[in-house]
Amino acid sequence: MYPLSIFFLISACDNKIENSEENSASGIQPWSENPSYWEYNGKPVLLLGASDNDNLFQLPNLKSHLDSISMIGGNYVRNTMSDRDETDEKAFSKNEGGKYDLKKWNSTYWQKFEDLLSLAQERNIIVQIEIWDRFDHAREQWLTDPFNPKNNVNYTYEEAKLDSLYPDHPGQNKQPFFFTPPSLQNNKLLLKYQQAFVEKLLSISLAYRNVLYCLDNETSGRKEWATYWASFLREKTGDKAIVLTEMWDHWDLKSAEHKRTLDNPERYDFIDISQNSHQTGETNWNNAQYVFNYIEGKPRPVNSVKIYGSDAHGAWLSRGITTQHAVQTFIRNILGGFASSRFHRPPHGLGLSHWPIQSIKTIRKIEEKVKFWNLKPMMDRLSDREENEAYLIGKTGESYLLYFPAEGEVKLDLNPHTKEFELSWISLEE
Repeated sequence: MYPLSIFFLISACDNKIENSEENSASGIQPWSENPSYWEYNGKPVLLLGASDNDNLFQLPNLKSHLDSISMIGGNYVRNTMSDRDETDEKAFSKNEGGKYDLKKWNSTYWQKFEDLLSLAQERNIIVQIEIWDRFDHAREQWLTDPFNPKNNVNYTYEEAKLDSLYPDHPGQNKQPFFFTPPSLQNNKLLLKYQQAFVEKLLSISLAYRNVLYCLDNETSGRKEWATYWASFLREKTGDKAIVLTEMWDHWDLKSAEHKRTLDNPERYDFIDISQNSHQTGETNWNNAQYVFNYIEGKPRPVNSVKIYGSDAHGAWLSRGITTQHAVQTFIRNILGGFASSRFHRPPHGLGLSHWPIQSIKTIRKIEEKVKFWNLKPMMDRLSDREENEAYLIGKTGESYLLYFPAEGEVKLDLNPHTKEFELSWISLEE
């Protein structure tokens, strides 16, 4: 069991959202009144999710899965454009000889992608796309990759400046596929087909209002790669506004990698720090708060499209990346000011299983009483507190929300107030 206790200390607090007239035609964008959070259909919205696959559009039971997510209060999914599983559709069509033609599309692949966006939009679910994924183009996946010269009719190894094997973990960034822009290796031949892929994606996605764009999955690539594709997307979308970010691989949010996003709000409209969920306990909280403090002058939504942790992933248990860690991280994220949080797919995460369902339902119950965008961390109000024992957010004199990840006892200073507070309690186990 993984108990969660949340105490409400609430005065006569008005939770109405002012000056946010509904506009049913407006897409997902930073909220005009508080750019740390998202706005959709003209109203602020907290994005919560849990889904069972990375490349969700390839899921056979997509419609029922989205229904299940929506029924529990979920409104946020992740979708890589990947095709790594044996049953997945590829983006390109094959000729009679069984080779891919990178100039011809596989209509089934792209129809599945559009079906995801359409079905999600009908349910007010936001889809965060990751255009490139390093794991698609290395190790055993490279052997069946359409971009591998032996698998297509468009170029040879020599012409594309590619090799037949890339056996190293893609985190080492040795694959020339991710060095094609002019500022790197200027591989015009391969870049041409990459550009066509992105243009095809945009030809579908731009018709939908529920899309967030992320360039890569946990990349350790060069900054020039990300800068090029960010500029390319801006150029191709023109006056059709998109919201865009990059997801860096480094687990330390204070690293130079993450500064590439933190220091460039003109390029990256939001921030995804999913890799922070590799950090456990209070370090997980403190590192996220470092990011919020860093961008305080120019706030943007901070997302976590992946929360790692599952008792089913044995290799991670020794590091504490457990089921309990995943649940705690999800709650800490929301209390800490994140605009979104989603449980990662099994076995690296919990997917749409019991504890994510309970976690999402719990947050939605809290939203009936208070809105998280009205509250701020107030850890200095707590005393007699041990590490990771309790977390407090609130609005002075109006409401305080106290979270215990497990059993605990702390002191909350309410001495400045003469008014009485109403106490409410909710447990994740209910």
